[in-house]
Amino acid sequence: MVTDQQVRRLRRLDLIGLPKGQAAARAGLDDKTARKYRRLGRLPSEVRPMDRNWRTRPDPFSGVWPQLEEQLALNPGLEAKTLFEHLQRQDPGRFADGQLRAPQRRVKRWRALHGPAKEVFFNQVHQPGRLCASDFTHCTDLGVTIAGAPFPHLVYHFVLTYSNWEAGSVCFAESFASLSAGLQGALWELGGVPEVHRTDCLTAAVPPGGDRQVFQPRYQALLRHYGLRGQAINPGEAHGNGDVEQSHRQFKRALGQALLLRGSRDFAGRQEYAAFLRQLVAQRNAGRRQRLAEELAVLRPLAGRRLESCQRLRVRVDAGGTIHVRKNVYSVSSRLIGEWVEARLYADHVEVWYGQRLVERLPRLRGAGKHRVAYRHVIDWLVRKPGAFAGYCYRDDLFPSSRFRQADDALCRQQPERAAKEYLRVLHLAARHSEAGVEAALAALLDRGAAPSAAAVEEQLRVSDRPLSVTDVTVAPVGLTVYDALLGGEEARDGDGTEREGGAGGAPAGAAPAGVPLGLRGAGAAGAAGGAQLRALPAGAGGAGVPGAAAEPDRAAAARVAAAVGEELAGAGPEAVPAAGAAAGAGAPGGVVRGPARERAGARGAGLGEDAPVVCGGPGAGAVGASRAVHDVQPAGAGPVRRQEGAEIEPGAEAAVGLRRAADRRPGVGAAVAGGDGGAVHAAGGAVRARQRAHDPRR
Repeated sequence: MVTDQQVRRLRRLDLIGLPKGQAAARAGLDDKTARKYRRLGRLPSEVRPMDRNWRTRPDPFSGVWPQLEEQLALNPGLEAKTLFEHLQRQDPGRFADGQLRAPQRRVKRWRALHGPAKEVFFNQVHQPGRLCASDFTHCTDLGVTIAGAPFPHLVYHFVLTYSNWEAGSVCFAESFASLSAGLQGALWELGGVPEVHRTDCLTAAVPPGGDRQVFQPRYQALLRHYGLRGQAINPGEAHGNGDVEQSHRQFKRALGQALLLRGSRDFAGRQEYAAFLRQLVAQRNAGRRQRLAEELAVLRPLAGRRLESCQRLRVRVDAGGTIHVRKNVYSVSSRLIGEWVEARLYADHVEVWYGQRLVERLPRLRGAGKHRVAYRHVIDWLVRKPGAFAGYCYRDDLFPSSRFRQADDALCRQQPERAAKEYLRVLHLAARHSEAGVEAALAALLDRGAAPSAAAVEEQLRVSDRPLSVTDVTVAPVGLTVYDALLGGEEARDGDGTEREGGAGGAPAGAAPAGVPLGLRGAGAAGAAGGAQLRALPAGAGGAGVPGAAAEPDRAAAARVAAAVGEELAGAGPEAVPAAGAAAGAGAPGGVVRGPARERAGARGAGLGEDAPVVCGGPGAGAVGASRAVHDVQPAGAGPVRRQEGAEIEPGAEAAVGLRRAADRRPGVGAAVAGGDGGAVHAAGGAVRARQRAHDPRR
């Protein structure tokens, strides 16, 4: 091939005066070729090849081509291969299979020159906010599953033709309910209304066999509510709705890629799959915001509210407890037999209303001539009429699962005469108790080869329910010896026989567990802080309703106690044991612990970091005092405890008294509060209080 570069080089060499042969050689051209382009004065790209008007070999179809042209003129849809096979049948052996290409080229050329005119497609100019289009697309071929089960479904697809903004929703049929729910959902998500809505010739929008400009009444009402103008394409001309059709292809391709990227086509539920679709649509709309903003500026406002997406039908419940809705049968409660109910048809379910109350919500059946009968609606009467089970027209609906069908088959083999009655009793158990429990019981019986009778199933249910009961709680009995030791005033000892500090339970001296009655015995000598420690208080004969231990014979008699000014003397309690801490006598320190009149008996524990209140034990007999009430007193005069002023210790008042709580509590001394110093309980100058801490931050 001679190139333009070679000819240009030849011209440059001729201009510098080289001999013609030498210039042609240096340009890489033959002398004859060089003379040709010198004569033409044009480049090789500017020289047209000559059209050939001769054949190199004879035409084998020259004798039959006029016949083929006549057939094409009569029937332009004939294909070249069909004509070629017709020639082979007319004249066997004349045309070989390898000669098919020649008639194909001739037929193609004839169609271009003499054939019928082809359809012309006209590109449209889309205006912002004018046109929206919608259609349904099948997505079953994507292989989506819900909880492992196939999920055949459609997607309602809505597109704005100017910005290509789209919306989609899952549906199951090209019904008006699906069209209404999808269109309204897209408009409310968009936030505005275009001028025209275009659809295919859907039965939900256009009556079958009618004019495409005449719409269904319900579809017209929907368009009027939103102020839309309806538009439908010609039947069978899907390209007339080309914007949404092209968007279908792109959307399904993107959905398939998103499922591959997800790594699984299985979803836990329909809601999860719907959320996955919404996320995909949002991602595709992210790049259309600029043109969408132009459309939003000119869209018309939405209507005040959404229309119902359901169709309401008034039907009557027949004698079989069923209703007929859109050529399908649904069962309802037998209590509604003979009553008129309202059936509301939604895109995916049917609601049954009676007396302005929702009584049933059923999955909607697709197509026509189908039925859905729930055994719970009819089992109460069918178990009374077992003979009707064998010929029941909806008998297949009375097998909730394959286990129930296997049980019926087993009963028919083992008990043919009672099979229907036993199976219906089993089904009655499932309706009254638990379908899952009965199914598990049937599985266990069938695996063992036992007869799945109603009695066996009921027994299996009782056995299986036992592990589900509340676990028994066993509480070990509490030993009462510790209380006996506390009431007896015995010191607790370790395992080696040594006495623990503080008495029973390892508590500090003078302290006792909360709520445990403890005798407060005689006071010992005053310590460095001025407080005489008490080891325990024995329980004596208390007031009314408060039992006490009998006084011990070896105890010293209590000294006479003088009453304070303004108080009446109450009876003294049991005396202290001489061996417990210190000798009892007139010279011993301590005194009767009393409280003022008009004060209820009781004792309270010391708070964190505070002194124990003075606790008085005395009858408190008076105008308002109760017998043997316990009172708080404040000693007058210099007491032995630091920073306290109180009364002088009255000689001979060392006898201990019984310490009791309120009338509804058992007698005893409460333990130190949590976080306290755990000091021993002691008496000083007639005061019973906890041992002082060395430093009190609140003072």
